[in-house]
Amino acid sequence: MLESPGIAFTVFAFLLVLGPLVFVHEYGHYIVGRWCGVKADAFSIGFGRKIVGWTDKRGTLWKIGWLPLGGYVQFAGDRDAVSQPDAEWQSLPAAERAHSFPAQPVWKRALIVAAGPVTNFLFAILILAGFALVYGASQTPAIVGAVDPGRPAAAAGLEPGDRILSVNGRPTEVFEDVQMAIAFGLAQPARLSVERDGETLSLTLTPQIITRTDDFGNKAEVAIIGVRSGSPVYTRLGPIAALGHGAEQTAGFVRMTGAVLGQFLSGARSIKDMGGPIRIAKTSGEAATVGFEQLIYFAAFISINLGFINLLPLPMLDGGHLAFYAYEAVRRRPASMQVQEWAFRFGFVAIVLLMLVVTFNDLGSIGAWDGIARLIG
Repeated sequence: MLESPGIAFTVFAFLLVLGPLVFVHEYGHYIVGRWCGVKADAFSIGFGRKIVGWTDKRGTLWKIGWLPLGGYVQFAGDRDAVSQPDAEWQSLPAAERAHSFPAQPVWKRALIVAAGPVTNFLFAILILAGFALVYGASQTPAIVGAVDPGRPAAAAGLEPGDRILSVNGRPTEVFEDVQMAIAFGLAQPARLSVERDGETLSLTLTPQIITRTDDFGNKAEVAIIGVRSGSPVYTRLGPIAALGHGAEQTAGFVRMTGAVLGQFLSGARSIKDMGGPIRIAKTSGEAATVGFEQLIYFAAFISINLGFINLLPLPMLDGGHLAFYAYEAVRRRPASMQVQEWAFRFGFVAIVLLMLVVTFNDLGSIGAWDGIARLIG
């Protein structure tokens, strides 16, 4: 078992992951805002008091805040870091007002807001494409190499040599597609389309939940059916094919994230599985201990999650702004300021509650509650 990294190394690895991802996200907003002719008053990595900062020739204050858990771009006409319009923006001189964010047509505002999450997805695609270029992409066919006795696959009649064509209607091109479809489907029945001796069979089985322990002693419940692939096959890809592979992998991670979110909302998955900054920091340190490549791959996964979460239609998030812009585009007028104010209050409360939940879970994942219980006992 690998030794867990120290606190200093973990914090360093966490900042090495989060800092560039926040910069990429906010730079997406910033650069599209510039393209749309909107002035940025501030570009901040982190929140709170400024540690270091400078003002460029365009009048944008670039700064680093002391709380490195996010960032923001504040455009001209914004009241705060979440782009609520300043009540005084209409009283700006005409030349300044023309370059303010609220003065832009709804399509420009939507483009600027969507650019942050989209840039996170593009960043992940580039990372995953880079791995495919350097190390090759898995092309291991979705063919059963071995069936573990006593597991669901054996009970359902799967045999070595069977090609798994799809799981729950989703095609499985490579063996990893099968593993991902099963692992994140919990213990729900899975419908497999299988090719055997030129015939197509339909099999239904219920995955088995087991507890796996990684090299750092972390335990996680995963679903398995008890099949193994043949010899792994990796193929080096050219630049264009690598980009396509990166896009496919990113889309797969987005689908997986959406499925997990649906499981949380439906109650199929416990909220105890939710993690936040502390767990991300812990995993960053462990990934860095394994190797720099593993840390970069983890950064791609977090970038996808950051993009996905920001697109959720919650006020204060990019998705919440986009929902208001969609309303404005359909109704030809923005929602009233009172409605927007109450929506942002609701969003703030929802995000605070979510942070409390994930922080509680995170502290449990590092043994804080067990330590307190031992002290009390």
